Amino acid sequence: REREREEGREERGERRAQDPSEELESAPLPLLPRLPLLSAMTASSSRAIGSGQVLSSDICCGLENLPVPVINGVDDEGLPPVQYSPENVAGPGEDLDPTEINLPGCDCLTASCKADTCTCLQSFKGAYDESMCLVDLKDKTSYSRPVFECNIMCKCSEACKNRLVQNGLVFKLQVFRTLMKGWGLWTQEPITKGRFVCEYGGEIIGFLEASRRIQCQNTGDMNYIIALREHLSTGEILQIFVDPTHTGNVGRFLNHSCDPNLYMVPVRVNSMIPRLALFAARDIAADEELSYDYSGRFNSFVKEDRTEEVTGGQTPSLKPCYCGARTCNGSLPFDSSLYNLKDKLTLT
Repeated sequence: REREREEGREERGERRAQDPSEELESAPLPLLPRLPLLSAMTASSSRAIGSGQVLSSDICCGLENLPVPVINGVDDEGLPPVQYSPENVAGPGEDLDPTEINLPGCDCLTASCKADTCTCLQSFKGAYDESMCLVDLKDKTSYSRPVFECNIMCKCSEACKNRLVQNGLVFKLQVFRTLMKGWGLWTQEPITKGRFVCEYGGEIIGFLEASRRIQCQNTGDMNYIIALREHLSTGEILQIFVDPTHTGNVGRFLNHSCDPNLYMVPVRVNSMIPRLALFAARDIAADEELSYDYSGRFNSFVKEDRTEEVTGGQTPSLKPCYCGARTCNGSLPFDSSLYNLKDKLTLT
């Protein structure tokens, strides 16, 4: 079984996109709250389990509902130092604070809110069914309706079914070393289609800071910056950049796949800054690697072409994709907007 598991990992595939995009940014780190520091442990200092070495019994440092162990059965590579944070934190270049509470709450005094009485559900409609699965949110215009959960200002109980992403992990996950893609994340138990799996959390940074960090990367560096662009019915585009390179959560270990089993949905809880929640796109088996499409095309209708040349005719080389899917594009998604040379002039 271990051999089959390793072969399965080899077929699936990759580490961070050249520019993962749903649509995506970073500089010297600001002073952050003191968070647990994950030190890079070597294989020789860890204990063996099966065919691998346990580098950490819980990469979350007790900050999640469940521990997430780290195993390396491929090489002697240890985890880089990372500050673990279950949620987004404020970074440079962004005026909005993800921890600020700026959404109103409901006055429901029941254990779980009802659509006919809850102002949250009446304003934004319920996103989850009775089984806590994400419902199909596309309306007649083919656009996805926004997801708003009950928040800290609401009077309903913590058991309210309109509180899901904010409650954190509910499935047993594990970080593992892959043969071709660096680190990856897999589930140790089955996950039903539509269930919330994990969040992609990190520093919330501004466009110029994101562009600066991208342009400072070397060819072999992993890129964790993701751009989210939400297109409103008014024609306005809301844009945020999340970078979990130095401060982040388990979502930073997710690899890209051209045929993913997760998809990303912006979910708002206490703030207008969305949390990037990942839901199961289909039923997922135990011991299966978790992945999503860095381009954000999955579960979407129309996407911009983000592979155009940057100003000056220079296009950074694409990184190969090792996802192993029959529909594999051969290279990782790439968003050239953060490489535009005119922005470099603004940064200097």
